[in-house]
Amino acid sequence: MTRRVLSIATLYPNAANPSFGRFVAQQMEALAARGDWAVTVISPIGLPPVAAGRYAALARSASDGIEGGVDVRRPRFPLVPSLSARWNPTLIARAVLPLARKLHAQAAFDLIDAQFFYPDGPAAAKIARAVGLPLSIKARGADIHHWGAQGFARRRMLDAAGQAAGLLAVSQALKADMAALGMPSNRIAVHYTGLDRAAFHPRERRAARAEIAAALGIPADGALLATVGALIPRKGQALVLRALAELPTDVRLALAGSGEDEAMLRRLAAELGLTERVHFLGSVGHEHLPALLTAADVMVLPAASEGLANAWIEALGCGTPIVIAEAGGAREVVTAPAAGRIVARDASAIAAAVRELLADPPGQEAVAAMAARFSWEANAAALADYYATLLA
Repeated sequence: MTRRVLSIATLYPNAANPSFGRFVAQQMEALAARGDWAVTVISPIGLPPVAAGRYAALARSASDGIEGGVDVRRPRFPLVPSLSARWNPTLIARAVLPLARKLHAQAAFDLIDAQFFYPDGPAAAKIARAVGLPLSIKARGADIHHWGAQGFARRRMLDAAGQAAGLLAVSQALKADMAALGMPSNRIAVHYTGLDRAAFHPRERRAARAEIAAALGIPADGALLATVGALIPRKGQALVLRALAELPTDVRLALAGSGEDEAMLRRLAAELGLTERVHFLGSVGHEHLPALLTAADVMVLPAASEGLANAWIEALGCGTPIVIAEAGGAREVVTAPAAGRIVARDASAIAAAVRELLADPPGQEAVAAMAARFSWEANAAALADYYATLLA
């Protein structure tokens, strides 16, 4: 028997942002590929009254279609950038509920699901109540650590958690943080991320360096560090730049990501005399990311908070050790020296860990073994089993 899930996901790729929430799409596509769950995703697109600049492209991306075996719908909802956060769950629910009712009438769903705790969780809770279905909500990290610290959001998150038949966390550490926030621990299951093994696997590093030299313009000489993540304060790219300044001059850094910190980071690189050694790549597409991570000698991401970063697992899958901070599920991933190092959020500590790994690099196959338990197939199987328990 095929069951049907309706997932509410503000974190989902679209034509304007094809890398945004790519891991959510991979999860839902892997679930749909099993055949025992039919998957519909409603990914609401928030737009201001006048959709200019980047919002113009976002408006054009509000289209529906079958994507990777998933029925994806993208209704619009109104927002005021940086101001309407407290109202977004209500605005999303108001825009999504008519579509959810229509789809449910055409072919009944068994479960309502939210892929991020805020604003998705409270919005999905309203929809689940309206159509009389059980609710599941997944936490991924920033939704708990950032929004959980905002009183208005925390209240709504706790209400939604109280309604939910089940909750998911991407790491044991995040489960503990959710329980500390007041969520029912006995209803929280740990659901680890997946890994696209066809893309992220060990390859010859020199060949990967040549590939990214041609595709991304990064010279193939010297050692290479990579930092993959949005250019925002909590990811810690400024610490990586300061660490780079303590490393030999033949070490380069590739920053993959975009965000509000880019101008500041460019200024800092110039101040530290690193302009020629730091390569700002913007958002790197899925077609180049495996080569970049394989080409890197170390992936460095000293984030202040995480659930369990996909970039950690993708780097390990490519055979590249990681240097990360004590955040989220770090100790659930770095379980042996071959995986890399967990360090203080301090430039000198980061530099020291990188020096160790450059001086005595672990073998690519030994590093890749640290990610052996992660796959999208395993992720989908665990998700299907969890969903089934909510309907038993």
